[in-house]
Amino acid sequence: MNKAGQAKKPIIFVLSIDTEEEWDWSGPFPQRHGDVQNILQVPAFHTVVSSFNIRPTYFVDYAVLETAQSVENMQRIIQQQNCEIGAHMHPWCNPPYFDDVGEAQSHVVNLPVQEVEVKVKALVSKIEQTLDVTPKSFRSGRWGIDGKVMNLLFQNGFNVDSSVYPYYKNEFFSCFGAPPTPYWAALDKPLEETTQQDMFEVPVTVGFNRGNFDFWNRIHYLFTQPNLSWTRFNGLAWHTRIMRKNYLCPELSSVADMINLCDIVIDKGYPVLHMYMHSSSLLDNSNNILGQNNAFNHLCRSIEQVVGYLEKHYEVEFCTISEAANKLKS
Repeated sequence: MNKAGQAKKPIIFVLSIDTEEEWDWSGPFPQRHGDVQNILQVPAFHTVVSSFNIRPTYFVDYAVLETAQSVENMQRIIQQQNCEIGAHMHPWCNPPYFDDVGEAQSHVVNLPVQEVEVKVKALVSKIEQTLDVTPKSFRSGRWGIDGKVMNLLFQNGFNVDSSVYPYYKNEFFSCFGAPPTPYWAALDKPLEETTQQDMFEVPVTVGFNRGNFDFWNRIHYLFTQPNLSWTRFNGLAWHTRIMRKNYLCPELSSVADMINLCDIVIDKGYPVLHMYMHSSSLLDNSNNILGQNNAFNHLCRSIEQVVGYLEKHYEVEFCTISEAANKLKS
């Protein structure tokens, strides 16, 4: 029972990790062989989050699988049978290679379908060869999904996608209009819900510190445009708490903001909380807004505090992304 004497609301909790090479995100993309020192930290991280009963989903990209030690580390985790291995595509370091990858080409939605197809097949084959796993879940690198990519995923045996980044749009792709909660995605228009039961979309949890997310997203986006960004309204609104865009991501949001987001979305009827992060953030780095120093401990403490709060106030069920999808499909 909670403090009001009512039964705790049930909620599914998913943690997904983009398991990938590390680099300075403000610099060029590390084409072909990337540095994967961060994967040395993943087994210890897995031990920590497993102690919280979390069942992580590791979206693994090609660069991780090119280094024997990284493969061995991921195999050690798989042997514990309390996680899921999904596929994560970074076009710049996923063979076969074509032209140099710039900002637009870093999003799979902007690549020719023939290039995406051979890269998907190469990634699946590499995961099967090195980890003895056939991935069923997928996330595009740097987010974004469209009809050609979703159809390719379905044709190559995937049934769960997590490439939708709610309430986000830039000049290279858009997730505006997509449902923020899990849904059956239309193959040709994956930002739309359908009655077809081919691909199940499980977006990460993103929202605002006020309940009408669609309204506040319109305001937030309006003030990112060149004619209004000079006002710095979004920054002012964030510091004064008039409007905060919050992410269930310990790299980007404080524990207090993540807890606030969880309470709001559970009150709105969300069936799942989907926390996300990058394995590269386990190393001290300048990419994180939070936890740039002592990154490993910062991330673990943040996750522990959020999960501790949730378990105190809600009936939490920990799932991998495919486990969550299977429960929500029924």
